[in-house]
Amino acid sequence: MATENLSITELEQVVVRFSGDSGDGMQLAGNIFSTVSATVGNSISTFPDYPADIRAPQGSLTGVSGFQVHIGSKPVYTPGDLCDVLVAMNAAALKTQLKYAKPQATIIIDTDAFLKSDLDKAAFNTSDYLGELGIDPDRVIDCPITSMVKFALMDSGMDNKSILKCRNMFVLGLVCWLFCRDINLVFSFIKEKFAKKPAIAEANIKVIQAGYDYGYNTHSGAMNVYRIESKEKEAGRYMDITGNKATAYGFIAAAEKAGLKLYLGSYPITPATDVLHELSKHKSLGVTTVQCEDEIAGCASAVGASFAGALAVTSTSGPGICLKSEAMNLAVIMELPLVVLDVQRGGPATGLPTKSEQTDLLQCLYGRNGESPMPVIAATSPTDCFYAAYDAARIALEHMTPVVLLTDAYIANGSAAFKLPEINKMYPINPPYVPEYLKGSWTPYMRSDNGTRFWAVPGRQGFEHILGGLEKDDKTGAISTAPENHDLMTRKRQDKINKIIVPDLEVIGDKDDAELLIVGFGSTYGHLRTAMEEMRASGKKVALAHFRYLNPLPKNTAAVLRKYPKVVVAEQNMGQLAGYLRIKVDNFVPAQFNQVKGQPFVVSELVEAFSKL
Repeated sequence: MATENLSITELEQVVVRFSGDSGDGMQLAGNIFSTVSATVGNSISTFPDYPADIRAPQGSLTGVSGFQVHIGSKPVYTPGDLCDVLVAMNAAALKTQLKYAKPQATIIIDTDAFLKSDLDKAAFNTSDYLGELGIDPDRVIDCPITSMVKFALMDSGMDNKSILKCRNMFVLGLVCWLFCRDINLVFSFIKEKFAKKPAIAEANIKVIQAGYDYGYNTHSGAMNVYRIESKEKEAGRYMDITGNKATAYGFIAAAEKAGLKLYLGSYPITPATDVLHELSKHKSLGVTTVQCEDEIAGCASAVGASFAGALAVTSTSGPGICLKSEAMNLAVIMELPLVVLDVQRGGPATGLPTKSEQTDLLQCLYGRNGESPMPVIAATSPTDCFYAAYDAARIALEHMTPVVLLTDAYIANGSAAFKLPEINKMYPINPPYVPEYLKGSWTPYMRSDNGTRFWAVPGRQGFEHILGGLEKDDKTGAISTAPENHDLMTRKRQDKINKIIVPDLEVIGDKDDAELLIVGFGSTYGHLRTAMEEMRASGKKVALAHFRYLNPLPKNTAAVLRKYPKVVVAEQNMGQLAGYLRIKVDNFVPAQFNQVKGQPFVVSELVEAFSKL
């Protein structure tokens, strides 16, 4: 029976969660499925959920890796609260991931991975694992995936270990059948990914076809065939992009637009390392990457590259911000452009290195010695990471200041469909180079009309100078300890940041008559927007104001926050944005919604909490 002759259900959206051991390739299977979905015009939002263990024992409860993707015919803003289809490659995955599935979800399991030894590792008490978890067998597609993969590849000449690595491709083929995906798009992806290993590509394609054929031929009672047609398509070139890759591309675009070389000085740290990996691939675009011996060296080398005239970037996560702070302060007092990327993760200390939080906000705003004002921008989604990185570089270059760009593990590792921008249509970046007519009268801290220090790149005759970490005289640039001069320079550095123009804070939803204003920043945008839309659909008057620019704040911030009778600030920390806004806006006392779980918000929990307000 052909798929086209089946009863096909049209869906507006669906959530699929792939789960298994960290070596089972769930991230790859999920990424391919989301890429194919983006290719056909669906809106997607993904959430890779990595275990914190480097490599937990196989089949253990702590070693389960997950990848959730939300696919929609219209824009989707979150990876979804609960999944409609759960793939569980072993007993541990089923036990730990069932809580992320809807009560009526379809569950795909590899029955070969539910032997007594597997059940013991996953701490099941009986052999009736479905009954123990309260799962209706009619919801389950119980397939001997391991056996079928071995059969499909028995003539391949591959060893058993290599064959078992292809199990994820069988599941991918089955899920593609469930959602009427063009399997040829998957084959093209595999051929491109393994272009230098054709035998591996051929084996994976064979297994994908086997999984697809299993769905085609069996039509298990748990199976329903779905199609998600794109309702809102905009012409252009698209790719499925992660936040870290988008961030790297944003830096490359900014360097090209400014006519500069791009330099990244970094030290590997989860979850920021992928930015270093991605930029290291693009030497042909004038990108230089240096993996330094520690965090402060990475930042200090970037300060040197900035002095030499490059667009300088350093990347890290929260623990690295602590270690970089001295070198960041050096860029503040030297007034050199620098972008500091902080891909936030769970803390404190090593904390939850593969999980996500928003707990570095106050550290990035205030966590340095002395008065050291620094612009702070927070990206709102995986695709916004591109534009936020571009904007952070523009502000750094045009205002001669270090800038902190906040992302976090959720949007850095998550992905979405990204329409490739046209570089010639992006706004220009114009660094304040010292004009030639000042030769002979120029001093290092001479400023333009907006208070920005002129940039004299080494090599220009007549503009030789020295910068350093000691306070300098405003007029001569010589070292100065004069009290009045230090007060003046401190105020000028602050005034320069205050004069940076950022867009007004936008309010969406019932912006004119909302009874409740939801406030957030950064990566929680999708969840807060979805919660707002669900509440409005139920008849409530609700609006959302989401901060992307945190220092300086938009000029209309106080007016917006004072306009509504009730305001709730929702963030993945213990109240850092709420406290910051109380400092900046007189008599502002909002309600708060705070979670520090290392996981994204759950929309249903937001709706319940906000409705009580």
